[in-house]
Amino acid sequence: MTIIDDFKFLEKHGFALLPYALAKSEAEVVEMGKKIGYPLVLKVVSPEITHKTDVGGVIIGIKNRKALRAAYNEIMENTRGKKVDGILVQKKARKGIELIIGGKKDAQFGHLVVLGLGGIYVEVFRDISARICPIRREDVKVMVMELKSHPILMGMRGKKAIHMKSLEELLLKVCRFMQKEDITEIDLNPVIFNENGCDVLDVRFKRTKT
Repeated sequence: MTIIDDFKFLEKHGFALLPYALAKSEAEVVEMGKKIGYPLVLKVVSPEITHKTDVGGVIIGIKNRKALRAAYNEIMENTRGKKVDGILVQKKARKGIELIIGGKKDAQFGHLVVLGLGGIYVEVFRDISARICPIRREDVKVMVMELKSHPILMGMRGKKAIHMKSLEELLLKVCRFMQKEDITEIDLNPVIFNENGCDVLDVRFKRTKT
């Protein structure tokens, strides 16, 4: 399955995603950019690249067609020598706090859902909380408070708390999705949260059903 197939599969199960398209050329990038609307983000799609930012495969905050063309060519140059399936053109996300929402199927406990500080901080801080599915809304609040970073999520130094209802709904949805489709692994990372809601930027999952 391609990343577009994955996105469509998630949308079929009620996940709201940012507008996106997969482009195969500079001309298609420009065309898709016009349809989606600025500001935009470009991401390389390659089976040989796991961490896109490490190789210069992600450019954000693209505000016009000239910058879009330049970003496309920069990514293609940065990933020269790698197998590139295309470029993901995506609407730029809201500003906020990056979280990871993931899960896996454990041989002993069944499906587990995980919440933690996301983005580039996942491997640095390893600040996560986990629960066996299914979970309740009350469980989400407890999971948040178990994170060392919870003061950031609850609002501090004049910053507003994240939209807790959006977090609850997304975690519950991930649990239902994993159990219904027998998902063995899933990572929504990052998911950007602020006081108004959230945006899912990237996703990876594996399932036993095809």
